[in-house]
Amino acid sequence: MAFQKAVKGTILVGGGALASILGLSQFAHYRRKQVSNYASAECVSEPVNREPPSREAQLLTLQNMSEFDILVIGGGATGCGCALDAVTRGLKTALVERDDFSSGTSSRSTKLIHGGVRYLQKAIMNLDIEQYRMVKEALHERANLLEIAPHLSAPLPIMLPIYKWWQLPYYWVGIKLYDLVAGSNCLKSSYVLSKSRALEHFPMLQKDKLVGAIVYYDGQHNDARMNLAIALTAARYGAATANYMEVVSLLKKTDPDTGKERVSGARCKDVLTGQEFDVRAKCVINATGPFTDTVRKMDDKNATAICQPSAGVHIVMPGYYSPESMGLLDPATSDGRVIFFLPWQKMTIAGTTDTPTDVTHHPIPSEEDINFILNEVRNYLSCDVEVRRGDVLAAWSGIRPLVTDPKSADTHDSGLITIAGGKWTTYRSMAEDTINAAIKAHNLKAGPSRTVGLFLQGGRDWSPTLYIRLVQDYGLESEVAQHLAATYGDKAFEVAKMASVTGKRWPIVGVRLVSEFPYIEAEVKYGIKEYACTAVDMISRRTRLAFLNVQAAEEALPRIVELMGRELNWDDYKKEEELETARKFLYYEMGYKSRSEQLTDRSEISLLPSDIDRYKKRFHKFDADQKGFITIVDVQRVLESIGVQMDENTLHEILNEVDLNKNGQVELNEFLQVSCGEGKQAYLLFIFWLLCTVHFFFL
Repeated sequence: MAFQKAVKGTILVGGGALASILGLSQFAHYRRKQVSNYASAECVSEPVNREPPSREAQLLTLQNMSEFDILVIGGGATGCGCALDAVTRGLKTALVERDDFSSGTSSRSTKLIHGGVRYLQKAIMNLDIEQYRMVKEALHERANLLEIAPHLSAPLPIMLPIYKWWQLPYYWVGIKLYDLVAGSNCLKSSYVLSKSRALEHFPMLQKDKLVGAIVYYDGQHNDARMNLAIALTAARYGAATANYMEVVSLLKKTDPDTGKERVSGARCKDVLTGQEFDVRAKCVINATGPFTDTVRKMDDKNATAICQPSAGVHIVMPGYYSPESMGLLDPATSDGRVIFFLPWQKMTIAGTTDTPTDVTHHPIPSEEDINFILNEVRNYLSCDVEVRRGDVLAAWSGIRPLVTDPKSADTHDSGLITIAGGKWTTYRSMAEDTINAAIKAHNLKAGPSRTVGLFLQGGRDWSPTLYIRLVQDYGLESEVAQHLAATYGDKAFEVAKMASVTGKRWPIVGVRLVSEFPYIEAEVKYGIKEYACTAVDMISRRTRLAFLNVQAAEEALPRIVELMGRELNWDDYKKEEELETARKFLYYEMGYKSRSEQLTDRSEISLLPSDIDRYKKRFHKFDADQKGFITIVDVQRVLESIGVQMDENTLHEILNEVDLNKNGQVELNEFLQVSCGEGKQAYLLFIFWLLCTVHFFFL
């Protein structure tokens, strides 16, 4: 078969995206099918490494291998899925990621593994067989993902509240069809609840005009950990995977048969050291998500853009906003999108939005999107529940790489394979299709895909009661043990072995990073074995602190940097650099971007402009780290510097009164209001003001 006729095309996937497999950068229709004419190749039946090789060992492999069969660019869910699919077929596989594994969209999802209820509705209403097949495939993939990573995923009941009688049979039929399409892969059968039973399950629900509810099941997972598990599994099976490796250019060579240039690898740069070297491969796969067009333009600067980025914002709120084991679906928001309101990691996650955006490495959730989600949440919660902006503990924006088919075909035939679009649930099938296309286009010798039923790292020997052994054998707190088992699966014992002694009667081991969360110091050391290179890696993806509570993550940072510095031999300058970078990440990307320069017109602030400027300067001196807010730690630091001692409980009480939005911190607006406080708070506000000015008296 002539190379110019290699298979290429597009595949419709869930999430409203068009996932594309673009061999030779051309667009033609491609139907997913099993390749029957593979040359014989020996598949890898068992991992070749008991543990994933170190990053240093992986870099040596990348440098010393004369030529790989497959080089994947991009360490998100699909990229890591491609690497795992390829290496288990017996192909020599490499993967490079410019940042950290799952540092982009794959860690910023709604945390659902779902078939797509809305897409089934569209399939039925429009008699669209492709949409139907898409949902059916996604439901199959949902079941597979729950099977291969049982420690990281589980079924979750989701309630659809009904406020109009005619909607009850309409939605009931749709949800029952969802169960029917799933067939043997149905997690649990959906059911109808009366108004009273619905309020029993979801007591904070808006009860006025409530008719009843329908409950159906989808899957939920820890997305960043799932992504990392795929990467670690690929590494154990022999793939050379390396994070913080940037592709600076594509390598090309002339095809002797056609005289045309073909992609033959990539020039890579170690972001941490600046070292550059070539990685050669028979086939290069572009799996860079929102940065799809960046790599395509490396291949051909005239390539037509195919990616239309869209920002999806999510927020995290305290766990009391939702039941511990029941989610909520708002099927018709004011802008026509679906909003999910779900329990996750003992918190509540709400989202998402759909806003056109520019591609950036550091997406920032906008205040407008955060308030939109809060307003939608208010519509479905009882008026007894006050939905407050201050209760947003973290927020993030993920850039969805939506793909469209350009009008004109791009005829450049370099051999680059691009996979884009899609959603978390279908990452495995998309990866399988991509490797199928790569094998056909480049005439590679490989066996069939083996990733259906292939356990990811930590899943094989996990059981729901594994945490009990951790408690009994190591003396860990039950909450910590449950967290370790649900995060590392059967690898939790390795983390427990690293846990330091607490010096208490109980727990015996397991010093926490912050008191409110079950993350322990041993996870920092273990995270380095899992390729964590920066403090941001640790707070956002090896643990999920940044996604759960930004303030808690900020409090844990100094200790995390100290522990990482000890393991990675960081000097004082490097430690300070890591602290500053991580704080900026929390401040901008995780939803606490300061609003201190955007003062409101609230009547309680009645200071002259000159007074505002003076107090702003004082505020910024207290906020030495430029977080945009003051915590009790900041006040204690100032009091200690001037030799003033105050009982911690008293200080907590004072700060709690000044903390008007009850988010555990004092922002500039609140700081300014202490000079204008009236009523019952006036006395405590005055004391706080006194604390904040006494320091400057001694300067």
